Amino acid sequence: MKVRIKFRKYGILRFIGHLDVMRYFQKAMRRADIPIAFTGGYSPHMIMSFAQPLGIGLTSDGEYMDIELTDSISSAKAVEDLNAVMTEGMEVVSFRQISDDKKSSGMTIVAAADYLVTLRGADTGAAFWQEKLGDFLAQPSILVMKKTKRSEKEMDIRPLIYEASITENGLFLKLAAGSADNLKPDLVMDTFYNWAGMSPEPLHFHRLDLFARTEDGFITLEDAGHNIQ
Repeated sequence: MKVRIKFRKYGILRFIGHLDVMRYFQKAMRRADIPIAFTGGYSPHMIMSFAQPLGIGLTSDGEYMDIELTDSISSAKAVEDLNAVMTEGMEVVSFRQISDDKKSSGMTIVAAADYLVTLRGADTGAAFWQEKLGDFLAQPSILVMKKTKRSEKEMDIRPLIYEASITENGLFLKLAAGSADNLKPDLVMDTFYNWAGMSPEPLHFHRLDLFARTEDGFITLEDAGHNIQ
């Protein structure tokens, strides 16, 4: 049985990296007595994978990891047991069964991510966002130099910005995510400030959720599964 866990990452734990998050959950699985499956061989390890690891310093309400179970456990009990061994800064939101198909893994199907961008220490975004955002997005293309491990290449990020709007809480962004196309919110904001002729301000990036693409649009990775009774 395959299960998708949705969790929040906030507070001081936003500064721990992906490998530490993985180790954190390995310990939590043992302490909560979750019947997680292990690989075979001489060095067995827990079968778990993360949909889209979060960058250091970002907070999130929508992180996902997929695991395999050797026995069934109800979603309600699993969430309760895991949160009982969690420390402040990490919270399990849901525990849902997903398809056993390898093509249904979160790592494979993730296609978009929602973010909320705010000024550090402020309740809303800068006033000029409202003034400049429309013109920035109205450009037929937004070219940037994106660094890879081996080189730099010019790319057009405009098709990867699915939505952008000013809300009462800050700047909302829906961006392409996943192995094929992955656009980080800090790159969008650096490009925006550079285009506007302004120096970048200290910003906070909060991931709201991750999405898979369907024929009708997007659904959250959470909605691709169902609760275990």
